[in-house]
Amino acid sequence: MTLKPLLSVLVLCAAGATFLAAQQQQPRREPLPNMNAIAEALGVQCEFCHQQPAPAEGPRHIEIAKQMIAMTRELNAKVEAATAKAAGTAVKVDCVTCHRGVAVPRPLGDVLWETTVKQGTPAAIAQYRDLRTRYYGKQAYDFGEQTLLNLSQRVANSRPDDAIAFANLNIEFNPQSSASYQALAFAYTRKVDDESAITALEKSLELDPNNAVARGQLEQLKSYRRKR
Repeated sequence: MTLKPLLSVLVLCAAGATFLAAQQQQPRREPLPNMNAIAEALGVQCEFCHQQPAPAEGPRHIEIAKQMIAMTRELNAKVEAATAKAAGTAVKVDCVTCHRGVAVPRPLGDVLWETTVKQGTPAAIAQYRDLRTRYYGKQAYDFGEQTLLNLSQRVANSRPDDAIAFANLNIEFNPQSSASYQALAFAYTRKVDDESAITALEKSLELDPNNAVARGQLEQLKSYRRKR
């Protein structure tokens, strides 16, 4: 081999070595997230993050998404460290873990309570019906009887009519709920309507004869029933 071709080979080898060294020094890029999985986890379309035009105020959704993706990666690293499990074997935190098919992950009770405070109980009841129609059977919200029971109990002392409305809504969707009739009875006592409260407690016991709390409340109420 003559000198000129040999120099060319050496230059190419040196360039290749330099390139490989530079690549090894570059920080390892994280794999791109599955955008379809993220959209499904939030129950949105691509346009939700890729907003056009950009909002006049506040960060774009895509900027928030980047921060959330970084957060989940950090959490997963901490889970692996805490459990001493190898990568890929520990329980993984992902977008769907919190969002469960909705863009803003909040418990149903909190969503309804905010509507109750800002718009009133009829609006909250309409919202419950709408969300139940759209999300029942999915993992987005808890439509179990306890959600409405908590709301009824929360307003019973100050707004018994609203508590009655929430209890009756719960009975509509959970007709065999002894606890719902018990909550209904308590709301009626706040209105000094002991006769209606007694009727509700009797129904509660009809559904669950072993409900000792409802039985005690019924006996106590009958012993001193008040007149409105």
